[in-house]
Amino acid sequence: MTIHQTIAKETATPHCSSGANVKTINLALQGGGAHGAFTWGVLDRLLEEPGLDFEGVVATSAGAMNAAVMTYGLIEGGREGAKRALANFWRRVSHAAVFSPLQPTLIDRMLNNRSLEASPAYVMFDMMTRVMSPYQFNPLNINPLRRVLEQSMDFEVLRSARCRLKLNLCATNVRTGKVKVFTNDEITCDAVMASACLPFLFRAVEIDGEAYWDGGYMGNPAIFPLIYHCDSADVLIVHINPMMRPELPKTATDIMNRVNEISFNSSLMREMRAIEFVTKLIDSGMADELKLKRMLIHAISADELMVKLGVASKLNADWSFLVDLRDAGRARAETWLAANYDRIGKASTVDIHAAYL
Repeated sequence: MTIHQTIAKETATPHCSSGANVKTINLALQGGGAHGAFTWGVLDRLLEEPGLDFEGVVATSAGAMNAAVMTYGLIEGGREGAKRALANFWRRVSHAAVFSPLQPTLIDRMLNNRSLEASPAYVMFDMMTRVMSPYQFNPLNINPLRRVLEQSMDFEVLRSARCRLKLNLCATNVRTGKVKVFTNDEITCDAVMASACLPFLFRAVEIDGEAYWDGGYMGNPAIFPLIYHCDSADVLIVHINPMMRPELPKTATDIMNRVNEISFNSSLMREMRAIEFVTKLIDSGMADELKLKRMLIHAISADELMVKLGVASKLNADWSFLVDLRDAGRARAETWLAANYDRIGKASTVDIHAAYL
């Protein structure tokens, strides 16, 4: 029995008949460490929808891993293959974390507390990363995620002509501060690792003489590759980092967490401003001669869930936590499809001004 078959599967309701026209969308996947399991759940449900097809994917960090694994699964085994590949990948992530000292305490497990902030190992690790660089505390440059990725896919398949999805994985060029978008023929294990390279935890990933950090600093994710290179105008953004946090952060940990959320959302918000500006030009008739492209924006998020999870929980790869996030993602995707499927290709289902500006 496969790993996927051992996972409890929610009943999905298709939102179109088999004879209905298939709607094509693009996916924009945010990064967020272990919280990326929420995106796994969203993708798991979308892959079950017969009325949806995917043209392009732009992704960052954990989103880049989800995107690469899903794409490989699609090539090798269709939609069921993609679902299996994602399930296997996250199971491997959990297995790799078993050997990490960063584990929830026994009390946290009993109270179902997902944060690692009470873990002595996490406290020590957090303090160490504030005074030492990964070049000092990790001289061998060990990152267990590299082995997990290498076991999960053959990157040559992603670069082959068999790959019809337009993949765009975002990283930040350390020296120039510019966003780097790795496309299909550039995608290697190093490219995915670069997209997910948090500079306080890992050494910069060097590719062709350039050094890269996590793409979240400059594009979490960047939307422009979908605008320029995809025919479909529909972009479904899967949010991991909360846009809104009602309570004022007062502890050092909460302040740092909110700073990370704001910085990792800032590039996306700038692009949303530009999209809203172009939309207003098109609606007013002022853009008729400019041939501007109208973008239809959609979003799936779970802010009320994510605001309860501290930044430390992004390092918690405990299997039960990952499965809970997956189930939350599946449920949100189901709710979104039920409410918005008929509007795909016709209108945005997000008020860009209210959500991002």
